[in-house]
Amino acid sequence: MSGLTHSLGGMAEPQQIEPVDALRRIAFVLERARAGQYRVKAFRQAVATVIATARDELEQRAAAGTLAELPGIGKSTEAVITQALSGQRPDYLQTVEAKYPDRMVEGGEQVRAALRGDCHSHSDWSDGGSPIPEMVASAMELGHDYLVLTDHSPRLRIANGLSAARLTEQLGVVDAINTHLDGSFTLLKGIEVDILDDGGLDQSEEMLDRLDVRVASVHSKLAMASAPMTRRMIGAIKNPRTNILGHCTGRLTGGSRGTRGQSSFDAAAVFAACAEHDVAVEINSRPERCDPPDDLLAQARDAGCLFSIDSDAHAPGQLDLLQFGAARAEQFDIPLDRIVNTWPKERLLEWAARR
Repeated sequence: MSGLTHSLGGMAEPQQIEPVDALRRIAFVLERARAGQYRVKAFRQAVATVIATARDELEQRAAAGTLAELPGIGKSTEAVITQALSGQRPDYLQTVEAKYPDRMVEGGEQVRAALRGDCHSHSDWSDGGSPIPEMVASAMELGHDYLVLTDHSPRLRIANGLSAARLTEQLGVVDAINTHLDGSFTLLKGIEVDILDDGGLDQSEEMLDRLDVRVASVHSKLAMASAPMTRRMIGAIKNPRTNILGHCTGRLTGGSRGTRGQSSFDAAAVFAACAEHDVAVEINSRPERCDPPDDLLAQARDAGCLFSIDSDAHAPGQLDLLQFGAARAEQFDIPLDRIVNTWPKERLLEWAARR
């Protein structure tokens, strides 16, 4: 669990930084900026090599100019390691921090400060880009008290959704991580479960009952006609195991996956069902989703819904996208007590289990 033992190293911007922290910080900033995965992967691979290599060897190779002979070390990562070993703040790190500052959006600071955790995140067990310990380490460094791990359910094969057997195995990993952390932080057991065409959930009741928090989302047939889509969503909302309705319209406004129009459904009926059944509406913080759209976010607020401001992170740096959702919650005057991830872990778990 070495990913739990290193800091991001750039939050306070010290002039000197350890090589592994410089590499992790660069990867984090690039992920937050949603840079190409290939570019980010180079720095994540270099982190693993640095952790596995003795300091003496790193220093000797830096002096001899042979760092690139190590696996996963290229021209850019070699320069970062060499400069960090010499006591410099690497040029590459300074460049990405200047290009992608920590504060990405105006407003929302009070809401962001109130968030205790994140209820929607992915690891490399499904379609995320990093191991679970790395996601946990970054969540801790961002000041979270908890993170809900919500990898995809089995029907979403394109995202390597987890079968019941794989999910069972993952729950054991979560238990091991929490034992290691000894109460300093909690990784909660969750799922982003597909809403099936008939409103059912894409996992057995027995498996869903073993989880702490369940996000239910539509990922298929997004262009379904309004009436059956409404029935489909309300069916999932009425399921007593559903806690959060994820990215309700499914829209994409830009980014590497292009654009996609929003699903059509009776928003008044869907949000009334959420309010009645104590299901939170997700404010998805990914800028390319910005879901629900403004008009629906206001409608959900006026319907009395609870909310969950989630990053939907697929890489550690994307956990910091919460600031976009926080800014929108502030813009629409969402009361803090109606945002479930402002609650302490105990209250969140009690709410999630009550249904």
